[in-house]
Amino acid sequence: MERNHTMMQFFEWHLANDGDHWNRLALLAGEIKEHGIDALWIPPATKGISQEDNGYGIYDGYDLGEFDQKGTVRTKYGTKQELLEGIAACKNVGIQVYSDVVMNHKAGADDTERFEVIEVDPNDRYRVVSEPFEIDGWTKFSFPARNEKHSSFKWSHYHFNGTDYDANKDRIGIYQILGDNKRWNRHVDHEFGNYDYLMFANIDYHHPAVQAEMLHWGEWFINTTTCDGLRLDAIKHINHKFISVFVHAMRLKFGKDFYFVGEFWKSDLEACQNFLNYVDYDIDLFDVSLHYHFHEASLAGRNYDLSKIFEDTLVGTHPTNAVTFVDNHDSQPQEALESWVEDWFKPLAYALILLRKDGYPCVFYGDYIGINGENPIQGKKDMIDPILDARYHYAYGDQKDYFDHGNTIGWVRKGVSDFPGSGCAVVMSNGDDGKKRMYVGKKLAGQIWIDLTGNHPSRVKITKDGFGQFRVKSGTVSIYVKENALEEQ
Repeated sequence: MERNHTMMQFFEWHLANDGDHWNRLALLAGEIKEHGIDALWIPPATKGISQEDNGYGIYDGYDLGEFDQKGTVRTKYGTKQELLEGIAACKNVGIQVYSDVVMNHKAGADDTERFEVIEVDPNDRYRVVSEPFEIDGWTKFSFPARNEKHSSFKWSHYHFNGTDYDANKDRIGIYQILGDNKRWNRHVDHEFGNYDYLMFANIDYHHPAVQAEMLHWGEWFINTTTCDGLRLDAIKHINHKFISVFVHAMRLKFGKDFYFVGEFWKSDLEACQNFLNYVDYDIDLFDVSLHYHFHEASLAGRNYDLSKIFEDTLVGTHPTNAVTFVDNHDSQPQEALESWVEDWFKPLAYALILLRKDGYPCVFYGDYIGINGENPIQGKKDMIDPILDARYHYAYGDQKDYFDHGNTIGWVRKGVSDFPGSGCAVVMSNGDDGKKRMYVGKKLAGQIWIDLTGNHPSRVKITKDGFGQFRVKSGTVSIYVKENALEEQ
């Protein structure tokens, strides 16, 4: 039996532009692995529109910090060589690396082109608000500094189906590019009528040459970085059928275990289910619904019904396709999708994703190591490590839930023989001090269980009928394990 797997998102939005992040990857890999984290999701490694860009304003997918483009050789995170060394350091300690990739758009074109467009209503992209007219759009990507190394493909306006800026009139709008077979793709999210267009120059996946180039790039990127998986950015805006083709092609090339997780940022569970149907359940999705439940619970305090925390969540309906998380770079304060989970609830939320049988949990760098910027937030490593350790050593076996109270909930993991000493009892409260009488097994009668978090001092003696009275203090979580569990390992 394998140990539990745990992912970490190894970046936050306000990392310093010091070119040192790939070096941090190499430096911290061993320490992170000690607490059972065996996969790291790293930020986009490709060249952006500037050195300060976090990678989502992608300019050149073939530049990993190798060429002098956009005023810099390195990216915000470092050079290509440092990237490869950081990934190698992870692999040396048994950590897989999943790279963030941006396939929806391109930014920072090398020149403008004149072409015909129509303007559409931002709130209904099927509603045309102009006659056809010409604009000067930033859509010509020739990558002169790269000089065709790695790929000779050049991008022009006919490889895109939309853009947002007319350089001729210095005017912003959503402009649908006209031409043969030019239209918004229907196989995308239906918000705003059609959410194919998100930002910059929007890649047109109707175009056969575009599809061929992106498949070529995918193989090149994975071969070059030796990454073990991809996090696909903004997939609700990308032709879902092409995503399925891309995933299938990469798995044929790199094996069925090559990992994919998609950012489908939508709390509408039905929309997530529809997307998974499109891609034959071949990739995982981040559980955005659960994140918003955590955010709401952290704001509502005792008024939130904890017994319903998993209702209408992806992990509740599709546990094998759900990546559970507490916060990420988009939900952190002052960012586009700010929905920050309050500090007091963070331990409860991490227990809910790390100590249960369902979902693939992802720990956020900003929670673990901290957040930089004008409003820094200190990391919570000392709080998270005990929960990570409990996941690695104890959170195994059958699960019995005690979700029978709105403010105090708990569950038991029965443990497995493969990992001696495993098994745990978790209880949490968002209201007053609480307790849960939970069954751990008659064979454990007489044993003493203790709270490894130190939040509660009680020593729980298991009764002859296999039950324990597990206590928790107000607004905290307690994780009980056998007092002699470490001796059994």
